Amino acid sequence: MKKSQPQFFNEMQLDLAASSPDGVREIYKAYHQWLKNVPHHQLNSKRMEAELLFRRVGITFNVYGENDGAERLIPFDVLPRILSAKEWRHLSTGSIQRVRALNMFLHDIYHDQDIIKAGIMPATILANSQYRPEMFGVDVPNQIYAHIAGVDLVRTSESQFYVLEDNLRTPSGVSYMLEDRKMMMRLFPELFRQYPIAPVEHYPQVLLNNLRAVAQTNVQEPTVVVLSPGAYNSAYFEHAFLAQQMGIELVEGQDLFVRNNAVYMRTTEGPQRVDVIYRRIDDDYLDPLVFNSNSMLGVPGLLSVYRNGGVTLANAVGTGVADDKATYIHVPAMIRFYLGEEPLLENVPTYELSKEDDLAYTLAHLDELVVKEVQGSGGYGMLVGPAASKQELDEFRLRIISSPASYIAQPTLALSTCPTLVEEGIAPRHVDLRPFVLSGKTCTLVPGALCRVAMKEGSLVVNSSQGGGTKDTWVLEEEVEAPSKAKVNQVEEMVC
Repeated sequence: MKKSQPQFFNEMQLDLAASSPDGVREIYKAYHQWLKNVPHHQLNSKRMEAELLFRRVGITFNVYGENDGAERLIPFDVLPRILSAKEWRHLSTGSIQRVRALNMFLHDIYHDQDIIKAGIMPATILANSQYRPEMFGVDVPNQIYAHIAGVDLVRTSESQFYVLEDNLRTPSGVSYMLEDRKMMMRLFPELFRQYPIAPVEHYPQVLLNNLRAVAQTNVQEPTVVVLSPGAYNSAYFEHAFLAQQMGIELVEGQDLFVRNNAVYMRTTEGPQRVDVIYRRIDDDYLDPLVFNSNSMLGVPGLLSVYRNGGVTLANAVGTGVADDKATYIHVPAMIRFYLGEEPLLENVPTYELSKEDDLAYTLAHLDELVVKEVQGSGGYGMLVGPAASKQELDEFRLRIISSPASYIAQPTLALSTCPTLVEEGIAPRHVDLRPFVLSGKTCTLVPGALCRVAMKEGSLVVNSSQGGGTKDTWVLEEEVEAPSKAKVNQVEEMVC
């Protein structure tokens, strides 16, 4: 018997809506009316203009796979995704709650390990490859480990959002949030005069303020730098973009050196001490004296200075243990344990394949589930059961059996869709959302997010590395009238 097709929530156009006779959700009505009057060829022309401008600016992404290191543009969709002020308030408050708990977990796991003693987190977490014993007992400023966190959210209905995963190591994509907004304002200025869209352009200043806030307490004017692995990294554009927007130096490992329990930057005027490093290099490559001895990307002796309080690293070494997909399962319990609160955002129901019953169920229903490597990222190392061939299912089954603890499984969610401009016209495509939570003295969220869209019809994989594109995300202000001066620097804020 042929499986029935799942029903996907369309974020703009509802087939049946008691409160909307024309089937359009309230927050999209004005935009929908505008869109009906814009010829398809004009939208296509705007899309080509955006592509030309992005290419001229150099907003590219290195794709690794069949053609290693192939550089291309991430597809940009000129149709925005719109969220109401009420929806954003729910998502931002829930994301901040989650990141606060994850920061408390990281402090705990590298200190007293109360969550293990309480039996909430299994002791096997200490054997996770992302757990760094070198960080045990190390105190970091404000007890903040994940200074920049990307929380991936998906939607399945009018009111239901789920957290798909947490990104706490070196989360990327915020440059596309900012550049997509600039592009939309250039292409469609009339819309920004008509709609109360919350601004996002102050993100770099908010980020810089948060980074300065976690410098050592005796530093009056902290020097902050962005540490990049170099121009061959897939996210190098973002590294350079953020450094330029914050007005700070972009450096590579060879530009820094250690002396007398401090880190210095080589400049034309001589060595300059560095107080905070926003690092976009994974732990393994940060310090060849401690981690990968063959790495030329890091700074010899950096970890020793860091452990002794001579420099702050954002994000902290060892944060990867908190965004492992095996840890993800326990985040709701973390929120209850550390904050004494109920989670505001739900996890996707998840099967832990190290458990016998979960493994048996997954193997019996492999064609219905999404299976992911616990330390995988970028859409690699995963199986989307309903879209897989028999051969792919058989091969993945053997991989799971050989190492069950390396995988989790989740039901195939009916991800929401947004209208998207494709070759055939305007069609629904699946989307996710990544807001960025910044932690310093406070936890802050700029009212916007990276929205990724699966450009291929029927695809549920939105990752840029797998062909996904991006959209501008419009968060509407509470008021219908033009925003006041107080709104210009709006952020969601909560004490960490």
